[in-house]
Amino acid sequence: MSDQTQAVKVQFHVNGKPVNTEVPNDLALVDFLQEELGLSGTRLCCGIGVCKACTVAAQRTPSSQPQPMLACSTPVALLQGQRITTVEGTGSPQKPSKVQQAFLTHFAFQCGYCTPGFVMATEMLIARLRAAPIARGELDQAIEEAVGQHICRCTGYARYQAAIRAVILEEKGLVR
Repeated sequence: MSDQTQAVKVQFHVNGKPVNTEVPNDLALVDFLQEELGLSGTRLCCGIGVCKACTVAAQRTPSSQPQPMLACSTPVALLQGQRITTVEGTGSPQKPSKVQQAFLTHFAFQCGYCTPGFVMATEMLIARLRAAPIARGELDQAIEEAVGQHICRCTGYARYQAAIRAVILEEKGLVR
């Protein structure tokens, strides 16, 4: 067995649930989520970290701010001790999160392939704004920084931005 296919033990959390497993050291997080945990919301699109459809939230410690992680290019072997949140961890079909509901209300997506990445980037933006609110005049720039690199096949950018803006302005204390 070569170094690239050696198995490693790793313990981490996905959507609040502990995961204790042994995986090949080169197994991508997106593959693990889909094949081992049955979480199909995190999408593999480009496979090289450009489109951001595979974005999940990662916390190195329970109290740290969530940071974007690209599941297509992150090996599970590197997740020791981290907390990962996928789109399934933000809401459900029966009870969508505020972000998911805003995307539905604003008809922000067409095919929906990129939507999980946009949802996760928006959830992390909101978490950052809860910790450090910004001036209202800075909101559009903050949204651009959070989702500007995400690629939408159907060019739903304007509707995504409108939905993100609306959900942020709806919650008191995120902008001043």
